[in-house]
Amino acid sequence: MRYGSVCSGIEAASVAWKPLGWECAFVAETGRFQSAVLAERFPEVPNLGDFTKINPGDFEGKIDLLVGGTPCQAFSRAGLRKGLQDERGHLALEFARLAFRTDTRWVVWENVTGVLSSDEGEDFAEFLSHLAGWEIPVPQGGWRKCGIVTAAPGGFAVGWRVLDAQYTRVPQFPRAVPQRRRRLLLVGYRGDWECVARVLFDG
Repeated sequence: MRYGSVCSGIEAASVAWKPLGWECAFVAETGRFQSAVLAERFPEVPNLGDFTKINPGDFEGKIDLLVGGTPCQAFSRAGLRKGLQDERGHLALEFARLAFRTDTRWVVWENVTGVLSSDEGEDFAEFLSHLAGWEIPVPQGGWRKCGIVTAAPGGFAVGWRVLDAQYTRVPQFPRAVPQRRRRLLLVGYRGDWECVARVLFDG
């Protein structure tokens, strides 16, 4: 798999995926400290800066997957909760637009669980609608901790799941992070929803 990473921070995705042999085509980070860390740790990977301005010709070849955790402050229960009306929250929609510009097959997106209830669920509905390619309404009773939506032609089938770091283990790292850290993890695939289900819900 060849992937592009946005809102890269110090690039946790590349650390996690290195054992799989996946190749990072680009990172996108504007913070000075984070960019210095990326330049030190991944000198061969171009940092494209502001991801809202990335176009296919800005990096070599194609990517199979786009990954990012756009800013969470607009959705966090600890903040003002302006959601997509906050320019930081609006970056979630820019992530979806970049997914289509890069013609990627897969997306992986992470955020706080507050995104499910922001603006009574309308913000998450709009984000899903951008990815899936059809207007998705907020379900009666609000968004659940996990779910799947199908894709319109050309769109992404999308699934999400709330995970807690203290309970999440893989064979290579049998000890979980010793802190409560609940996050929403979203996976999208340009095609069949069953592929998304296998990634998020299979053991």
